[in-house]
Amino acid sequence: MDVRRADARYPGGDPAAGIDSRHAFSFGPHYDPDNLRFGALIACNEERLAPGAGFGEHPHSHTEIVTWVVEGELTHRDSTGRETVVRAGDVQRLSAAGGVRHVERNDGPEPLVFVQMWLAPREPGGTPSYEIVRGIADATPYALPAAGAMLHVRRLAKGERTAVPDGAYVYVHAVRGAVLLAGAELGPGDAARVTGAAGLEAEGLTEAELLLWEMTTADRL
Repeated sequence: MDVRRADARYPGGDPAAGIDSRHAFSFGPHYDPDNLRFGALIACNEERLAPGAGFGEHPHSHTEIVTWVVEGELTHRDSTGRETVVRAGDVQRLSAAGGVRHVERNDGPEPLVFVQMWLAPREPGGTPSYEIVRGIADATPYALPAAGAMLHVRRLAKGERTAVPDGAYVYVHAVRGAVLLAGAELGPGDAARVTGAAGLEAEGLTEAELLLWEMTTADRL
């Protein structure tokens, strides 16, 4: 298990424009050949947008983009004509496939915080697609077969335990609160990269929320 702390993330965004980004993997000008990906996961970005701030229209291709809102509301528009508002508890997926353009903004009155995760698809190309699941429950993992991955959302009370999925690659991201995982304490923004996970549990040291990516294959490592 490799624990990466929140303060070790690469800074990014444009603070003067109200955008504060923290990247867990090699990203943009912060190139690190030893930190390109883990399993299918190639980015896990924490984004903070002030009211009125946002990312203008920009392109993506050959990427599965999954977004989890922590607080506030995210307005999404893309070149396929979709426009949605993503709220806390929703899972948004944009399959960029052969190419898509989108806009992400905080059009609400409150600060916006979200976690955006990019995964490499098994096969490049194809037609872009979009999906949003409203109010996903802890017991309902979100399957992403295009990347051979599954997202588990776990909300814990203090002292509550939850099983970590067994898998070739498991990425654990602490959204809020504090948890104990295999003897390591994880706080907000911390992450653990677990290889060959089997029989692990996470315990809430406080009320906590976790995102866990279960990746059973690593075809393109």
